[in-house]
Amino acid sequence: MEEMGLRERKKQRMYQDVSDTAVRLFLERGFDAVSVAEVAAAAGISKPTLFRYFPAKEDLVLHRIADHETEAARVVAGAADPVDALRRHFLAGLERRDPVTGLNGHPQVLAFHTLLYGTPALVARAYGHQERAEAALAEALGGDLDARLAAGQIVAVQRILALDNWRRIAAGESVERVAPDAVRAAERAFGRLAAGLPGLGGRAAAAGGPADERVRETR
Repeated sequence: MEEMGLRERKKQRMYQDVSDTAVRLFLERGFDAVSVAEVAAAAGISKPTLFRYFPAKEDLVLHRIADHETEAARVVAGAADPVDALRRHFLAGLERRDPVTGLNGHPQVLAFHTLLYGTPALVARAYGHQERAEAALAEALGGDLDARLAAGQIVAVQRILALDNWRRIAAGESVERVAPDAVRAAERAFGRLAAGLPGLGGRAAAAGGPADERVRETR
């Protein structure tokens, strides 16, 4: 078991190191200007080895947000009020300036989001990330049509709130200036979700314990 743990840690380090190398090159020269072969060479591995870890060039970037695919599902697992659990989780993220909320002004975070949202191929690939996040959340909420509809609305709200925060900060506003508006917007958005999804309370608790944490393997 210890040996398996070591192998897994080495594998995860490989993912992280190669992704970090790729993102650095993409930020320096642009996503389209850097080839997969160049990333592999800079990371000290062969191109076939790189593709064993990352099936597509876009996955080199999206690896950084892959862990968030099951985040909402984990938050609502067993919650008596899933929307309130997500509201509190998002507000806590704003408080600690979690980059996933968009409320972070660190130059490297802003550069990464500019790369992600400013590259059509990455935007298209990120849609799959959103679909998987919705599917995991829907499963945690019961897996039926109502759960899928609710999950779609919740994931959309989180995405739009984060995008609005990032766009304002990227346009030059300070985090301190954006933060109060970000909190008010989140409270308002989740309040509307709660009002529009009155039957959601208790669904996650009834779904049968912890959500299936099918964290995507970045191959």
